[in-house]
Amino acid sequence: MTTGNQLASVRYIVDDVQAAADFYTGQLGFTLRSRAGDAFADVVRGPLRLLLSGSASSGARATPAAHAAPGRNRIHLILDDFDAEVDRLRAAGVSFRSEVVSGPGGRQILVADPAGNLIELFEPAGAP
Repeated sequence: MTTGNQLASVRYIVDDVQAAADFYTGQLGFTLRSRAGDAFADVVRGPLRLLLSGSASSGARATPAAHAAPGRNRIHLILDDFDAEVDRLRAAGVSFRSEVVSGPGGRQILVADPAGNLIELFEPAGAP
């Protein structure tokens, strides 16, 4: 079980480990912790550890071929300056999967990594 001083980890299966690592470190502020060739990369942002597993990784080999329903599973990142970050990502050519959606909890938009995994970028209601 994860304790308070450990990172929470999520595994994403990716087609291209280098492209995924570059996307998360270059576009979303993650830091590369480790890399094992084309099989695996480990990136972190705050308490989130994202395991990027290519087809040669043990994590990918244990996964059935079926994928989750599109748009349902995703990591959730809170942004300090929502509008500026969305503008920066658009200018960088990042693939958006939705428009900005506003609700009682705040605003969100979905982007996709190079393998199509979703990331929800979020601004809580009442944020400056």
